[in-house]
Amino acid sequence: MRVRIIFILKNKGAFVPFHHQYLLAQQIKGLILNGGNEEFRDFNFYNFSGLKGQTKISRNGLHFFSNRVTLVFSSSNKEFLDYFLKQLFSLPNIDIGNLVLIPESVETEETPDLKNVDKFICISPIVIIKPKFNSSDSKRFISPELDEFSDRLYESTMLRMQNLLAFTEEQLASYNKFQLVPDVNYLRKIKESQKKFARIYPLYDQDVKYEIRGYTFPFTLYAEAEVKEFIFHCGLGEFAHKGFGMIDIANSDPAQRTIPYKGFEEIKSSISEN
Repeated sequence: MRVRIIFILKNKGAFVPFHHQYLLAQQIKGLILNGGNEEFRDFNFYNFSGLKGQTKISRNGLHFFSNRVTLVFSSSNKEFLDYFLKQLFSLPNIDIGNLVLIPESVETEETPDLKNVDKFICISPIVIIKPKFNSSDSKRFISPELDEFSDRLYESTMLRMQNLLAFTEEQLASYNKFQLVPDVNYLRKIKESQKKFARIYPLYDQDVKYEIRGYTFPFTLYAEAEVKEFIFHCGLGEFAHKGFGMIDIANSDPAQRTIPYKGFEEIKSSISEN
């Protein structure tokens, strides 16, 4: 299930770094731990976007000038989502970089029928190599046109689906169709314009800072519907729970498929009672 969390921006003009996933990941983990639910202490089957709003670029990063800022948050577990939202909306405000955000409301993005959907875009960078301490391998560039790129994503997806404990061994064995094909025209245009679709990003894991390579480009994904649904809700590649690998359907406006979040009034009521 994917939700759009809407915040009121208290201080217009404030900024965050261009890539601020690590700041969001720290706040999100703090909220999860602060709730004290041991069941979700190490839960990592969730994914999130960067902050969305009206922005301007400076040397400092992204300055936000809209009245409201949106965060797309997703998980395969509705109980976890309720828990997370309760922790978030119990706070008067939350600081991300220099932004002071007041949680206002939440909407559900209706899940499309992914059986016949193959074309996707990246909302946040895809990471395909896990970093190792004192190693630069995670910064190595692997062309998305190589089989290795798709194979690594297949292996990480199957491992995560296995760890979720929601699929049988027979089901996992049957999910042998998996091929990610980049939009070669997009890659060509990016190269011709001397822009980048693969960059180095900071990542903090167990209090250790790593540098990893992330990729952002449109692609076609050939896979079973259940696999695409898992990726749609839990992210693609490594470190999805740290804000990497969020994808969406190409040529689609997710804001047009939102509905009220079921149970949000109950969440607010329970917060008021406490």
